[in-house]
Amino acid sequence: FKPDFGLSGALAKDERTGNMVNGVVLKFTEPFEAAQPDKNWRFYVYKGEELVETLHIHRRSCFLVGRDDRVADIKTLNPSCSLQHAVIQFRSVEKREMVDGERVTITTVKPYVMDLQSTHGTFLNGSRIDDSRYYELLEGDVLKFGGSPRDYVLLHAQSGKE
Repeated sequence: FKPDFGLSGALAKDERTGNMVNGVVLKFTEPFEAAQPDKNWRFYVYKGEELVETLHIHRRSCFLVGRDDRVADIKTLNPSCSLQHAVIQFRSVEKREMVDGERVTITTVKPYVMDLQSTHGTFLNGSRIDDSRYYELLEGDVLKFGGSPRDYVLLHAQSGKE
């Protein structure tokens, strides 16, 4: 008999110590730089030319996209979307700039998307993104999940006013 010292996944399945919500093990863990956004970001959801929904995505640091009602914050109904398809993650990013001749660190919170190894992919501005990797989102970017006909246009409350 040889002992098995491999990973069992038991910690991930523990609701107190792991990455489990409502009895479901999540496919992602929030990074240490996760932060609630300082802008009122929104998804304007279009099906063709018709605006079908406005989703406010500024009240938390992350939003899970998928078909699983138990854990998805942004629910997709299309069968080509995975149960846990993608995550929208807000991350605090530091940038060093010169201000009045001095180096200053400026911290901003930016939106990112990560595909969670979905079968039919996540598309950013028409291009499929690699899974398990964060992509920075910019104002006006368009996301598509799997083969869903819906377009998710990212804007914030001050869009067009700046």
